[in-house]
Amino acid sequence: MSLDKSRIRALCFDVDGTLSDTDDQFVEKLARWLRPLGFLFPSRDTLPFARRFVMATESPGNTLLGIPDRLGFDDEIAALGDSIYRFGLGKGPKPFKLIPGVKEMLTELYTRYPMAVVSARGGRSTGWFLDQFELKPLFQCIATAQTCEHTKPYPDPIEWAARQMGVSPEDCLMIGDTTVDILAARAAGAQSVGVLCGFGEEEELIEAGANWIIEGTPQMTNILPISPDPPLSPHFRH
Repeated sequence: MSLDKSRIRALCFDVDGTLSDTDDQFVEKLARWLRPLGFLFPSRDTLPFARRFVMATESPGNTLLGIPDRLGFDDEIAALGDSIYRFGLGKGPKPFKLIPGVKEMLTELYTRYPMAVVSARGGRSTGWFLDQFELKPLFQCIATAQTCEHTKPYPDPIEWAARQMGVSPEDCLMIGDTTVDILAARAAGAQSVGVLCGFGEEEELIEAGANWIIEGTPQMTNILPISPDPPLSPHFRH
């Protein structure tokens, strides 16, 4: 497992579990739903079971999500996902959670690299998340499940983002928390960093081909340190 930092010209970030604290949201939501059955759990605490369940279903879930993509109705699934975020997790004026330290990290890296969002989430919920935390200006482009013919683990969204940022896919670094992020990077010829703050586990991310593993996304500033006064490149000014 090695990372060639000299190749990196642009950064691609997943959203769920990488920028957004989605796994904890799902865990807390499931734990609340299970509370009426609390008598089935030790000390009536549903949270440990909810966390184990969410983590255990991540890999099979990613596999299932790839089926509609291959069959050509992934746009409809993404739109359904937007509705779930809107009416499930998305209730309230500020429905999403940001992983602590992520905004500061993105603000630092923005001064040095063009950056893209590469998410398998639908376009509307991706936009809601970015708008809630005022992150949109930090990204040159946003690829969602509806941007390309195929989404992750296909290379299409990384290749599309690379074109928007004026670099080759091989010069991109994909940062994500699941095997689909790592596999999409491999398919595009890009490097990848697996983060352990989301749904994925270290062993499976390494097996999928991650070039590096970090505990949390904010640690990207340690991998790609910022010089005291880095110049902005004209091709990714906003």
